[in-house]
Amino acid sequence: MIKISPYSGEICFMRNAFKVFFNSARRLSFGKIVRLLRLTLPHPLFSVLSFYATLKTYSIAKKYFPKTNSNDGIGNAFRHALWTALAMMYCCKISSPQKSYVFCKRFTDMHEELFPNEPIQTKMDLHNNQVGLNIFMEMLPGIHRQFFETGFLIDKILEKTKTAVILQSVDDNPGNELVYLTI
Repeated sequence: MIKISPYSGEICFMRNAFKVFFNSARRLSFGKIVRLLRLTLPHPLFSVLSFYATLKTYSIAKKYFPKTNSNDGIGNAFRHALWTALAMMYCCKISSPQKSYVFCKRFTDMHEELFPNEPIQTKMDLHNNQVGLNIFMEMLPGIHRQFFETGFLIDKILEKTKTAVILQSVDDNPGNELVYLTI
């Protein structure tokens, strides 16, 4: 009799995530690799936690938005906001919110620099990353950072998706709303 582990889906996901990571890293120029190392090597724990947040975010976004988590739809907006908020949550468990914010902002912004898109897509991703940071910082005074849970952030960001707006141009200023490009 073959026993199937409840973790087999997670293992498959992790294997695929590592493939994506290494395939993406192979496309980086030497200069981009140096920039990435300058950010991550001085902060190894932040880097590991942010990478974990990346994996966790992909899994959660795929669950809630199976069709739009990896294109320019509302799922992508959700994924970027959750990514930065989760990275903040994990980093704040080992350091101050201020230091975590600086690292997470640089880490997520650098992702957009290392893997460039069209200008409007970059604007959308950077904006949604900032919304995620803002959501975490708004929630921080009400919940001790050691007691933050992923579910708190998911609920708050899912609520934000209901008021998300379509980004028409790079000159738009959507305030603190999530933005997306396609339905």
